[in-house]
Amino acid sequence: MLKYDENIKADLHTHTNYSDGKFTPSELVRKAKSSGLNYLSITDHDNVDGLDEAIETGKEIGLEVIPGVELSSDYKGREVHILGYFFDYKNPELLEYLISFRKLRLERAEKIVNKLNNLKIPIKMDEVLDKVKGNTSIGRPHIAFALIDGNYIHNYYEAFVKYIGDGKPAYEKKKNIETKEAIKLISKAGGVSFVAHPGKNIRDEALIEIIEQGIDGIEVIHPSHSPDYVTYFQDFASQYFLLESGGSDFHGGRINDDSILGTFWVSEQKVIAMKNRLFKT
Repeated sequence: MLKYDENIKADLHTHTNYSDGKFTPSELVRKAKSSGLNYLSITDHDNVDGLDEAIETGKEIGLEVIPGVELSSDYKGREVHILGYFFDYKNPELLEYLISFRKLRLERAEKIVNKLNNLKIPIKMDEVLDKVKGNTSIGRPHIAFALIDGNYIHNYYEAFVKYIGDGKPAYEKKKNIETKEAIKLISKAGGVSFVAHPGKNIRDEALIEIIEQGIDGIEVIHPSHSPDYVTYFQDFASQYFLLESGGSDFHGGRINDDSILGTFWVSEQKVIAMKNRLFKT
């Protein structure tokens, strides 16, 4: 078995400008290092294109970058995010899916822009695309920032509260892969899968059913989880023999983001546990 140090820190949930984050992969890795982290996983939404840059920068500065992704999935009509770690991010089946899903994300963004136009907000799709890096997974945050630049709203959260949040006038539901299929994709690519921030919107009954579909673990540490939630999910993971993950869900540019990198983390033990399960060391 591999040995670990409880004082070595791992942030296993972050985003770059390849999805809805502010910083490039290289910038984020350097910020992680300066924040006292030893391991970092970049888990961009439905996108792995930033991993090569991140891993290379990590090697240069002495920080281990773990291949990661956050897949959007559908579980009985509810969106559930599935985190994947230590998979082959060049896996052809995974890449084929991500490319096809990126097209669906673009179609969804176009529908949201049309709904905003119908609400007398004359934002153009080109203004949204200006916020998107070449191979980025386009999402509602890009629309929110375009709305800010157009002086249609005052801040990021106003976009969701007034227009593009779930159930709001310009909302358009994503066409996500089923949760069990997201788990299979990560498994086939040689990785481990986790339910992201379960305290946000997932009941225990649903979690148990997702466990039966082959999930490897749950995200225990997350900014949205209170100390009581953390304890609860630690006990839950122990009861069902699940791995534990955790991190800051850092994006950059959002309220309180500057204070969370290096604050929400798990010990090296959690990383070693993943490696032990995958590589049987």
